[in-house]
Amino acid sequence: MARITRQKIFPFLWFENQAEEAVRFYTTIFKKSKILDITRYNEAGSRVSGRPEGSVMTVAFQIEGQNFTALNGGPAFKFSHAISFVVNCENQEEIDHLWRKLSKGGRTNQCGWLDDKYGVTWQIVPSILPKMLQDRDQKRVARVTEAFLKMKKFDIVTLKQAYKGTKA
Repeated sequence: MARITRQKIFPFLWFENQAEEAVRFYTTIFKKSKILDITRYNEAGSRVSGRPEGSVMTVAFQIEGQNFTALNGGPAFKFSHAISFVVNCENQEEIDHLWRKLSKGGRTNQCGWLDDKYGVTWQIVPSILPKMLQDRDQKRVARVTEAFLKMKKFDIVTLKQAYKGTKA
């Protein structure tokens, strides 16, 4: 396996029993991603957790250079919208690709939010949006806000039109 370098803070995701499946799913969607290490429950860990000995305990992985760890911890905890992963996208093609892949089998929400089939919440956002929303011209900000509040998946052309005031 690849050498694991630990960053000081990294997300730790608790799955019931789909950690490896979810990580393999994520690493097929994001170009710069890889599985770093897989650990398995040993006899002691199995006794304490109730998970089968030899089954996957954790999967260390990277997406875009960001380290993550996924755990098969059982049904005690579920994901919620209180935590989400924001993905800044440079173009509509990237938004469309990630939206299509991550939302398959999941649920789409307003303003670029979606829940994947494992219950993890993602925000698929055009990287130009913060600049638009921080503009000094409050009429521009209002037009962009009004436009994006109507969207589930972000549409960059529509946002740019709203920003310029050519179409909302």
